[in-house]
Amino acid sequence: MSTVRTRATRWTILRPWLGTAARLGLAAVWLIAGGSKVGDLGAAGRAVNAYQVMPYDVAAVIGAALPFVELALGVLLLVGLATRLAAGISTALLVIFITGIASAWGRGLAIDCGCFGSGGQLAAGQAPSYLPEILRDLGFLVLAGFLLIWPRTPFSVDGWLAGEPPVEGEDE
Repeated sequence: MSTVRTRATRWTILRPWLGTAARLGLAAVWLIAGGSKVGDLGAAGRAVNAYQVMPYDVAAVIGAALPFVELALGVLLLVGLATRLAAGISTALLVIFITGIASAWGRGLAIDCGCFGSGGQLAAGQAPSYLPEILRDLGFLVLAGFLLIWPRTPFSVDGWLAGEPPVEGEDE
């Protein structure tokens, strides 16, 4: 019985810090991804269009909006505001991204995912790197899933607004 209690106590102490690492890590991902695309929204639209799943005009609008969504998610996660909502939107986007990459792979397209840059069609002779991209996004999905389940983390606006101490279980 004491082993179970010790594990539970360790988890209670460790979980908020794992959540903080997940929140800040996912924030960095979104800030880098959005920041790398916001300077050339046309290229972001062409990257979305390269997946060949929607008309060009729709892909261009989605591509132009996506960097701003990513930057907004990054800021929300960085400060820890609306963490569960940001994690939910992150989860949905990551599932869409993984599905899109798998679809491109399955249809034999040769594209760069555009996840951290302009993306689009690869030059002749270049090989796509779909499996590493999918595995990377699955890792990000794990971070988002963690935050969906345990959104409260130390040093977050959510915690401050709720009047919680910096680490759950500590008295001020």
